[in-house]
Amino acid sequence: MTTHPLPKALSAGLLLLVAHFAAGESLYREDGFRSMVADVKAYRPGDSLTVLIVENASAQSSTDTSSTRDQALGYDLNFTPSPPTSRSAAVKTNNDFDSQGSTQRAGKFLAQITVTVLDVAANGELRVSGQQMLEINNEKQHIKLEGRVRPYDISGNSVLSTRLADAKISYLGDGDLADRQRPGWWMRLLTWLGF
Repeated sequence: MTTHPLPKALSAGLLLLVAHFAAGESLYREDGFRSMVADVKAYRPGDSLTVLIVENASAQSSTDTSSTRDQALGYDLNFTPSPPTSRSAAVKTNNDFDSQGSTQRAGKFLAQITVTVLDVAANGELRVSGQQMLEINNEKQHIKLEGRVRPYDISGNSVLSTRLADAKISYLGDGDLADRQRPGWWMRLLTWLGF
């Protein structure tokens, strides 16, 4: 019994064709690998990250200005022929200016908000954004935050707000207390008119 070489060649050709289309991939992917013993950290779009907002701002400015100017202009004319004439004139100015001013401002903001990673930049920084709304006794408090985070600033999947680049943090209140802190419409009108 003789075997024909065609079925063996056809089998080998089919095997090569299947091997060409079935390319093997590694199970290891560098961009998605996380060690089983490493901290769980946000690293891709859609991940959550907790931002600890700790902002202390203080500014103080003072000025003390003093200026003095004295000017004198005199005129004196004496004639001795008869009848004796004598004329004199004097002008003197004195300007004094003294001014003092001081301004001082301080603010403190402590909060915690969980934000979402929107995208990852080419340098590995995470662009994050999120908002939080609290309502207590008809008082609404709205916190909004966005910025960029370096991965090595994240510790235990949280980061301080002072570590955010291009941070935009807003805190708005709405309700009865917020309304009472605003001046009335007539006071705003008088202020706008310059009274």
